[in-house]
This record gives sequence, C-alpha cells and structure tokens, in this order.
Amino acid sequence: MKYFHNEIEAKWRKYWADNQTFAAENPTEASGKPKYYVLDMFPYPSGAGLHVGHPLGYIASDIVARYKRHKGFNVLHPQGYDSFGLPAEQYAIQTGQHPDKTTKENIARYREQLDKIGFSFDWSREVRTSNADYYKWTQWIFIQLFNSWYNNDTNKAEDIATLIALFEKEGNATVNAVCDEGITVFSSSEWNAFSSEQQQRILLQYRLTYLAETEVNWCPALGTVLANDEIVNGVSERGGHPVIRKKMTQWSMRISAYAERLLQGLETIDWTESLKESQRNWIGKSVGAMVSFNVTSSGVEKPLQIDVFTTRPDTIFGVTFMTLAPEHDLVAKITTSEQKEAVAAYIEATSKRSERERMADVKTISGVFTGAYAEHPFTKEPIPVWIGDYVLAGYGTGAVMAVPCGDERDYAFANFFKGTKGMPEIKNIFNQDISEAAFGAKEGFELVDSDFLNGLGYKEGTKKVIEALEKMGQGKGKTNYRLRDAVFSRQRYWGEPFPVYYVNGLPQMIDLKHLPIVLPEVEKYLPTEDGQPPLGNATVWAWDTKTNSVVSNEFLSSRAESRDENKTVFPLELNTMPGWAGSSWYWMRYMDAHNENEFASKEALAYWENVDLYIGGSEHATGHLLYSRFWNKFLKDRGFAPTEEPFKKLINQGMILGNSAFVYRTYFDIVWAEKGNSNDEMTKLFKNITNSNPVLFSKSIKQDIEKGIYSDEVKNRIEEVENKFKNLILDNINNIESCNVNLIMDFSPIHVDLSVINDITSELDIEKFKAHSLYADYKNAEFILEDGKYIVGREVEKMSKSKYNVVNPDDICEEYGADTLRLYEMFLGPLEQAKPWNTAGITGVYGFLKKLWRLYFDDNGLIVTNDEPTAEMYKSLHKTIKKATEDIENFSFNTSVSQFMICVNELAQQKCHHRAILEPLAVVLSPYAPHIAEELWSALGHTGSIAKVPFPIFEEKYLVESEKEYPVSFNGKMRFTMKLPLDLTKEQIEEIVMADERTQNQLQGRTPNKVIIVPGKIINLVG
Repeated sequence: MKYFHNEIEAKWRKYWADNQTFAAENPTEASGKPKYYVLDMFPYPSGAGLHVGHPLGYIASDIVARYKRHKGFNVLHPQGYDSFGLPAEQYAIQTGQHPDKTTKENIARYREQLDKIGFSFDWSREVRTSNADYYKWTQWIFIQLFNSWYNNDTNKAEDIATLIALFEKEGNATVNAVCDEGITVFSSSEWNAFSSEQQQRILLQYRLTYLAETEVNWCPALGTVLANDEIVNGVSERGGHPVIRKKMTQWSMRISAYAERLLQGLETIDWTESLKESQRNWIGKSVGAMVSFNVTSSGVEKPLQIDVFTTRPDTIFGVTFMTLAPEHDLVAKITTSEQKEAVAAYIEATSKRSERERMADVKTISGVFTGAYAEHPFTKEPIPVWIGDYVLAGYGTGAVMAVPCGDERDYAFANFFKGTKGMPEIKNIFNQDISEAAFGAKEGFELVDSDFLNGLGYKEGTKKVIEALEKMGQGKGKTNYRLRDAVFSRQRYWGEPFPVYYVNGLPQMIDLKHLPIVLPEVEKYLPTEDGQPPLGNATVWAWDTKTNSVVSNEFLSSRAESRDENKTVFPLELNTMPGWAGSSWYWMRYMDAHNENEFASKEALAYWENVDLYIGGSEHATGHLLYSRFWNKFLKDRGFAPTEEPFKKLINQGMILGNSAFVYRTYFDIVWAEKGNSNDEMTKLFKNITNSNPVLFSKSIKQDIEKGIYSDEVKNRIEEVENKFKNLILDNINNIESCNVNLIMDFSPIHVDLSVINDITSELDIEKFKAHSLYADYKNAEFILEDGKYIVGREVEKMSKSKYNVVNPDDICEEYGADTLRLYEMFLGPLEQAKPWNTAGITGVYGFLKKLWRLYFDDNGLIVTNDEPTAEMYKSLHKTIKKATEDIENFSFNTSVSQFMICVNELAQQKCHHRAILEPLAVVLSPYAPHIAEELWSALGHTGSIAKVPFPIFEEKYLVESEKEYPVSFNGKMRFTMKLPLDLTKEQIEEIVMADERTQNQLQGRTPNKVIIVPGKIINLVG
C-alpha cells in the first residue's frame, strides 16, 4: 500500500471542512477548558497569491494551535482578510473594475491556497474589513473616540460628557487634559453662554479624534495622504511615487495621549527586545523644558513667541541662532520682505522631501535666514531666526534653539553658513575645546559665560534654568514625545466611510442604530476635477436627519434655499479611513464574529481576553502594532476591552529568501565607415540589430573572463559570434563600407524565471527560455556555453514577483504534498531567522514521510502488531515526545523535525511495527504533518479526527538506562564489549568478567596484576 499524498490530503481537508473540526467552542460550551488564542497577522489578499515564503508564520502558528488542542485547550485560531487597501483601488483606476470584485476574486484564490496547506483555521469566524457588517463596528469605534477625551488626572480616556459637565461647572482653567496647544481659558458662565457651534469647536480641541489642519504626506500620483510608515526612501511604499508635504484639513487620532502608557506597556508583554526598541524609538520620550522666545523684528504686527522644546535647558546661554521648520506657522508672519523670495523658494524645495527622508539625511546642510530676530529670555540679545529642513514641524514645536557648541548638527549648520548674513560666531559656554567639534556630553564640564549658571553642570544647571524660566513666565519643565497624532483621513475610495456628516462645517456623528454607512457606488475611482476625494464622485452621498438615511446629493442643493433651521439634508464626509483602521481591533471581532448587536459580547471578551500568541512580520512594528495597542488601551479605558494589551507574546518570523537565477548579457562595440554622409538613422539601425541579437555567457565562462582567463574554445566562439554579427550588419545596412565588431566584456545580469531552469542543476532550458513571453527579445540570442550547457548564476535575495524567483506552494503541494511543505519550511532553520529556499532539499523530507508510512504499511496493507515493544523502541518514542514537547513550548520547530527523522530511522532499524509505539507517534507528528497523521490514526482503527486526541506524555523511565555496554580492555586496548546491568557492584562486575570465556582466551591462564572497574564507564585488566 503506497503513500498517495494527493488522495490522503484531499480526503482529510474535506473531512475537516464537513465536520468543522477546528471551530472554537464558545465560552458557554467550553466546559471549563483553558483557552488559548493564537493569531496570524491579518493578510492583505493581493492578486499575486501566496508564494512559499508567506506560509512560514502560518505553519508555525498552526503547529502551536494543533498542539494546544492535543493538550486540552479550547483553541481559537481564526483567519480573515485585511481587504481594504490601495492595490485594489489602483487596479480599479486602471481597469474600471470595482475593487470589491477583484478583492473577492483574490480572497477566493488565497482561501484555495491556504486550504491546500492544511491549516486548522476556524473559518466559521472569518472576517473581512471591507464587509459592511465588519466596518459597521470600525465606524462605531471611531464614534467612541470622537465622544472621548483624555483625563490626565485619571490617566485614561473618559466620555466627553464628563468634560462638558466640568466646563458647565467650573470652566476649563483647572481641566488637566491632553488637548490642542493654546486653548483659550474660559469660565463656566462663559461656556454656558457660548453658542452650540462655539462649544463644538472647543470640544474638537479635546476629542480623541478631531479635525485639524495638519502637515501631511501628500502623494499626487496616488491621490491620497500617506502615513510615515507608508513611505520608504522618500517615495510611496506602493508604486514608488514622489511624496510632498502640504497642509490639509484631516481627521487625526490623538495617539499622543497614550505615549507614556504605550512605553510602559512594553515592559508587560513578551515581545523581542528589538521590536520593543523600535517602538520606544518611535515614541521617542524626551525630558527637558519648554522655552518661549519673543520675536523682536520690526514689521511684526503683534507680539509673537517662538516656543521651543529642549532637552538641554542648561545650555540656554549658548543659543547662537534659532531654526524653524519650513512649514512652521510663524515663518510667513516673521519673514522680512527682502528674504521672502529666498524663503519661499526653500519651502517649495523642501515640500518635495518626506519627513523620513529629512530625518535620515544627516549629511545635507541647507537653510535660509528669515531676516527676523528673537529675544534671548535672559540676556535680551537678538537671536537670528533661520528655517532648515532638519527641523520637523510635527516634532516638538517645530522650532529649535540652536546651540552649536553642544550639538553636532547645529555646529555643522553654523559652520556651513559662517560669514553669511544672520549667522553670528558660535558661543562656547563649556570649559572645553570646540575648535574641531561640538561638545555634546552631559558630564565632564562646567558652564562658563552663562551668567547665574557659571560653574554648574548639566543637572544643577537644568534645574536652575527651569526655576528661573517659570518665575519669569517664559518656560517650564516638560516631558515631550516624538510620537505625533496619527492622520486618519485618506483621499481614496476603497476604505471605510466615516460615519460623519457636516452641519455648517462642523462634524456630526451618526447614531449606531443607523450604521453601517455603506460605501457608495461611483463612476470613477479618481479624485474629482476640483480635487475632492473619490467619494466626491458619488451622486447618492448626503445624510437626511429626518429619515436617518443616505440620500441623493440633489437634496443638498434643492433644500439649500429653505431656511437653515428647516434643513434636514447635509453633506457626508468624503474621505475614507486609512488601511490600519480595520486591523486595529480585528482580534476582538474574532472572539464573537457574528454578533449583530455589539462588536463583541462581554462574555466572549472576558473569556478570550487577548491573543496568547501573535505571529507576523517585524515591518509592522511602528504601524499596525502601535495603532492596535493604542485602540486596545482606549477600549479598555471606556470599559469595552478586558485587557490593557492586545498581544501577550509576539514572534516575528524570518523571511524565506528566493534563490534567484540570472543570465549574463554582453553588448557589441561597433566602429563603422559609411559610404556617404553620416546618417542620423544609422545609430538607430545598429541599436535595433544589437538589441535583437543579444549574446549570453554561461556563469563559469563569465567568471573566467572577469579574471582574464580565455580558453581557446571560448576565444573561437567569441570570434565566431563577432563575425556573424559583422556579416549581419553588412548584409542588412547598404550604406556601410566597412565595420569592426567587438563584444564588450561588461556583463549585465538579467533575472530569469525559475520555470525555464532546472532548479537543482541550474541549467537553463534554452528552448523554454526563448519561447517564454518574458524573453521575446532573446529569440535570436547567441549562447556561449560551458560543456554544452548554459548554467545560470544564482543569488539569494528577497522572494519577489519582480525578481522571478517566486516558488508557488501549490506546485510543491501537488508534487510532494502539503505535509512535506509544512515539515520542510520548519526544517529550514529557526523561525525568526531568514533562510534561503532550496527546492532540491525538499525531496529528503518527502522521503522521510514515505519511510514513516512504511512503518505502518507494506505493499499488502497494514502491518501494525499488538506485540510488546522493546526497551529501545520505547526509548526512541519517548526521546521524540520529550523533544517535540519542549520544542513546541519554546517555538523551536526546526529541531523537532530533525528528531522525527532520527526516530523514524531508529524504528525502521528496530523493525518496529508495534501499535504501542506507532499510535502515539502519529499524535506527536500530527501538529507538523496533520494529513498523514489523520490517515495513520484512521488506519489504526480509530474513528473521528486525531486533532483533539491527548498528546502523549513523556515518561522519564524509558530514557533511564538499565544496562551499560562496557568496553573490556586489556592493558588499555579494547578487545570486546559486554552488556551488564547498571546496578551491579564492582565485585559482581569483576566476577562476571573473569568468568567470561573471552577473558580467559585473552589471559591465556595468567592472573591480571590489577582489575580496574569504574561502574557505568570502563573495565580494564592490567598485566
């Protein structure tokens, strides 16, 4: 009976689906079982489908999920799709096809691939962020954020009604809230006298989600705002389009309110230190002071202040100049007329660089003097004010007090502009030499030329400055965070609609009972001609407060003529939510996926609490993982979530790298003489002939040529190709009198699709290559071969469609089976590390499964017996139980696969076909290779699935050695071995050894001078 993996795997996939084998039990059904929640990061269903790198984390999480079921846990292991996103929208723009259609097609493809690999997902809880029954609750969470404020006294978010009650009772003077800067103080009587609109505008300055004009990353090509984590090297991550900075009115999330809690929470979760450090750096806590500098320039209409946050208030007497971010609000107000043109040109140039690019670029120095001056708070001396793109509007206050003697960047800036207008000499306030570099240390100095700070160090000087600034009302001690509020608007179609309409320009929330607000149909997915987001193309996108429904836009204009108080139809928000909205709470929806009345019931939330194991990529460290923690903490504050943190343990899986293939192309150098005058078309003719007759060198020949080594065979071949090309030119271009052709030995590597090579030998199938649609330009190519073959170059790099090195898991499953794929991906190396894919290695794993099969079956069928196993058989089994248990508990999966192979080899040598060994062995293997384990379990006579059969218990007694095979030596030379019980005394061992016939043969009647016995180790007879 042979191992037919395709039949077996199809059979058990159908069984699992028909019987809902992996459906988690609801809290009321769990019967006291402990819960275990294991989750993979939400996949985006791209059109390309999965390659073999994608399932790595899924396989690891599935092994844990299956193991925990065996251990008696009620396991929640769900899956769904983060199905809103730019790729589907870009495709819709190009083709006119609705994103919903392509998304559903992509999901169907993903589901087919995931099912083939045998994941134990609870598909009954599947969610899709683009489904209205899901984003209804994303809209609801947005409304909760809008109706909340952050109370610093209680250190949590509270209902906005509690803030309104405070305003009504005592105004805002004593309110300790996270809010906008510069809010006007008002009394309770003033608040109560404000109009409704005035009150709404004030509350927007406190709400956790709010409308504000902010500097954003605008991508014209994509027609949308991008978050900082969506930009790579100054261009959009999607498509590589230029990104500029511009001001727009946007929805923002006040994530900054949670900065300290996000930092402190990292100490309570089991994440890698590198990932925690990424979040710490992104949050960027700094302790220092806020200092106000008065602007003194003539031409400024009213008194203005430049507020600066500094971590080194002790260096205030070293301030030489000030630098504002080019986007700072004060720039336009303080710039003098003679500097206006230069400042405007600089701002325009800077807008084309993203914040990340500006932060990363520490070498380029640029800036412009505004012509304005600020006043030093203590000396009252004028300080020139510059703008420079190394200062960011969103970090701190968007302004810095530049102290070149103590900061390298300020030092470089001052020296770069030394001698120009507006750049004074550097002031040195340290008793240290700064002729070569700034002195940036916080220790080992005394302050000089610093008035009342002279002789002090960092700590004493900082304390004294803050006291003085607070006394004069020009500063205070402050803790600052780099973390900025998250822009929450996107100018695109394919995203969650906001549950918001506008009355006189002010946002109003739509009640839960009228949700979801469903994404409308539009004719075009591009922004409108007047620059509105794509939803501006919708013709039915207005809110009727009378019918509480979305109505035609016609009612907006037809009812505008009526008196304002009679209006019932208002415009809806045209922006949509960002890609991270739906993924910032999805793990909670899985707990109660079909609840129509709330995002999840209190019972489900209390039972499942949070995710026990979360597996995904480290690239989400400062995006999804930060936003998820923020939303979870907020929902905890408002009484909706049971825990402070969403993910107890997080593992970042490494990348499976592709083994790319290359051919090496060379080009011709052609010198020619024309019969007539030079013809401009001649160059084009040569170029066309060159491009349509490429020459490709096999890898080893290319490497030899690069070393200057030419074999006679290669020389002859090159000469042959050059002559052929020369004749081709003379035959096809009439105007040529003579020409000389040489191949330039400068090789261009060209990626080759893996389908046209033998992945094991790296030999190029030349005919397949020429016939492939990707290589139409190579039909007439000349190939310089080695030993009659073209061998491609290989290089390990990221697996990517653009590199043609993608391996489709469907192909592996078809040829070798899903169990082979699962075992092989785990066998490649530790989960967290990057490792190269090598299809050649998979045959060994497939061979292991066939060897396992032969323990249970021969050609005639089942050969399992009920005989009592030997001690060695028990030992092999229990070594494996022990190893598998420890490895899964420690998420070290690769070494378990090695142990499985050792175990099966040992059992084969022991001719083990014993039920008492093979039955538990099937269970141990089940998390890794579930299909074959199910088939073996069924063949052994069991009904139902192996999935919840108790995991075998390791018993130490089977590993305790009862016998020892002693080497018996004579004068230090081992002559034979003998197996003896380990509990024998020295005397008993000596008696047995001396009576042995082999000993007598060695001694030939002699009596040894000495018998050395170390129980459990050696026996040596001397003399």
